[in-house]
Amino acid sequence: MNTTSNSLLTLHFDVRGALLDAARDCEEEVFLQAFGNTRQQLDEEYGPYSDQSVFAAVSDDAGHVLGACRIITPGPVGLKTLNDLSRAPWGVDGARSARAAGLDAANFWDIGTLGVRRDARGSKTAISLALYHAIIVGTTVNEVAGITAILDEPARRVLSMADFVLPTLPGTRTGEYLGSEASTPVYGHRASVLDAQRRLNPEAYRLMTQGVGLDGISIPAPDAFRLRPRLVPALAPAMPAPMVIAA
Repeated sequence: MNTTSNSLLTLHFDVRGALLDAARDCEEEVFLQAFGNTRQQLDEEYGPYSDQSVFAAVSDDAGHVLGACRIITPGPVGLKTLNDLSRAPWGVDGARSARAAGLDAANFWDIGTLGVRRDARGSKTAISLALYHAIIVGTTVNEVAGITAILDEPARRVLSMADFVLPTLPGTRTGEYLGSEASTPVYGHRASVLDAQRRLNPEAYRLMTQGVGLDGISIPAPDAFRLRPRLVPALAPAMPAPMVIAA
């Protein structure tokens, strides 16, 4: 579906209701086109993580979602990336890999899916950057230590060009995964990844982290990226008192 409106697109976080349904439809379309993943396959893969999943989305003023990202928060079934390390082609103990990386699975977010529709109006790059901005600000305001993901290599290259560098999880390598010919399990400690990007690539830092210069996309204030009550209990044990993908 092409949109012809000249109005701003809008970035949303922790979407609910009709917008959540639209985000799931976007996820389904993107991953079917990119990797041949059917809705049944997506349900089999991500269904166990449904109660721990939060969606960010970029929509037009009619509620049509042009790009969406599934974030898996800590919870009873763990993080999908770490769980899937035991599968081919890796055959790695996810908990052991996490310990070697200094990764606290109780205070990391897993980026399950991220994609933009092929027919999206405006800059697909800007929509992707807006979704990454949601991840960055979301981890910041919710005091989450970092992210993990299994990244399709084209998406990883794009992030590397922006000096948003996510190291490979210990014991793993690039391999086939869920229809992707080349995907790599990665992780990043939020503070160190953002500090490196700020020093090495100020322009990318301005776009991704600060959300400045994402022309045509309305970016909400940081407090809009705070998880709503339904998901806060899953993070509570790791929070002090008061961080795959097709791009």
